[in-house]
Amino acid sequence: MRQDDRMTLDITVRGSAEQHYPAERAIVSMAAAVEGSDRQQVFQDAVAIHDPLVSQLRELVELRAVGPWSSDQVRVFSHRPWDAEGKRGETVHVARVQVGAEFTDFERLSGFLDFWSGKNGVEIAGIGWDVGVKNRRSYEAEVRKAAVDDAVNKAQSYANAVRRGKVVAVQLADPGMLTHHIESPAAFPMLAKSGFADTSDGGPQLDLTPAEIVIHVDVDARFVAE
Repeated sequence: MRQDDRMTLDITVRGSAEQHYPAERAIVSMAAAVEGSDRQQVFQDAVAIHDPLVSQLRELVELRAVGPWSSDQVRVFSHRPWDAEGKRGETVHVARVQVGAEFTDFERLSGFLDFWSGKNGVEIAGIGWDVGVKNRRSYEAEVRKAAVDDAVNKAQSYANAVRRGKVVAVQLADPGMLTHHIESPAAFPMLAKSGFADTSDGGPQLDLTPAEIVIHVDVDARFVAE
């Protein structure tokens, strides 16, 4: 058979790429939460905690340490806990006012959490780390291009192994759209490393060191080679 008479070779591969970026923002979830025997009192106590908390957030917005923030969820409910003997206790009323804020100044974030974590009636649910919204689109475009380059290189390697020529892409798709398989996540949320560092006055201070944000992209691609 002449080389010109050979059938076109179809090659289907998955390209992958991954890049690490420093965290650029922290999304904090917290709440003013109070419980007690008087329903009205626990609500008033929760509001008394909530007011200075959001006042400080407003000040941090002015300092450009905080971006968007919200306080739009209020819950007041009652329950009767079970005691050690399996009997229902007296009614306990609970008031919760949720607060969320996006910090871009991590030093001020550490001070903010250090202060409020020591206050009774304050719950800190967690911190979510991420890159900036605009930068994420740019970063994902960079990683997506690298994933396509990986697919091209992989397909060409297959073609070279069977002594075929240059590959030409005929299909590109997000994972799972060419063949059925489990899709890999586009990005992996990373948790913060937290600890306490000694300050000059001898007191402990919360020290937050966010892990790098990993952006991972997979792409499925189909090529032909002569």
